[in-house]
Amino acid sequence: MAIKTMFTNLRQTAGMNTRALLCLSTLCATVLALPAAAQGLGAPGKLLLTNGISTIEGSAGGGLTPWAVIAGNATRDGIGGQASATIAALPDYDFISLSAAIGAWDRVEISVARQVFDTNRVGGALGLGNDFKFDQNVFGAKVRVAGDVVYDPAWMPAIAVGVQHKDSLDDAIIRAVGARHGAGTDYYVTATKLFLDWSLLANVTVRATKANQGGLLGHGGALGDAHRLQVEGSLAYQFSRRLVVGAEYRTKPSNLAIAREDDWADAFVAYGLNRHVTATIAYTELGSIATFDKQRGMLFQLQSSF
Repeated sequence: MAIKTMFTNLRQTAGMNTRALLCLSTLCATVLALPAAAQGLGAPGKLLLTNGISTIEGSAGGGLTPWAVIAGNATRDGIGGQASATIAALPDYDFISLSAAIGAWDRVEISVARQVFDTNRVGGALGLGNDFKFDQNVFGAKVRVAGDVVYDPAWMPAIAVGVQHKDSLDDAIIRAVGARHGAGTDYYVTATKLFLDWSLLANVTVRATKANQGGLLGHGGALGDAHRLQVEGSLAYQFSRRLVVGAEYRTKPSNLAIAREDDWADAFVAYGLNRHVTATIAYTELGSIATFDKQRGMLFQLQSSF
């Protein structure tokens, strides 16, 4: 009930449109309502926390970058899933992401996320009006094509390929700030391995993208309108079965003439309250966003999985 209350409050704050909210709420409710039945399909299930957390774009992995893990607790014998609410508070902006993902047979993942980027007083300074919100839907798919995160040869990682289609709900505004497109698609390959002897997880992701600020400010611009390869990485140390501490780094293109775009980084702590609930807190360094520098702050996430 606490998770459902959080989703309700966040939706009211974000001011999302009714149709998108209905679709996302239905999927989240499905993920949250069926843990007992679905977990039985994949019993005994994955090792705790090896499904990762939810990225801000909805796929399973770290907070900033997807990993070659599949959403949910089920193994190759079942179907699982997860839903999350993520909040980031920055000096000049606020960010909310509500997401859900379904994983099938520890092989295929389908995800959806609704992102809301609140400009607060910056919106007024930019002529958009105080508290103007950029809204974006992200639809993702991922397939693990080789290897395993935990098992198989010690040095053979899990390898997955994925796609994320991002669709802005503020097309006219983002074109006015210099973006060439309101919608666009990212493609990525990711490799992830948990070295049990060292309690260390390592991940490398290569992404082809032309998204501005992850797509919140559209795709392409005067400085570039082609997909460029970007590198993302994660390292995490497992202090116990329940507690993981790590860091991530994500390079990004800079396509808009009006403002440079910096790389993203974070340092996070994730704690598995039980098999179905994970809480994450992170310190984020997002650099310059729409001419406002030093966007550093805290990110909080609560995730439910089955």
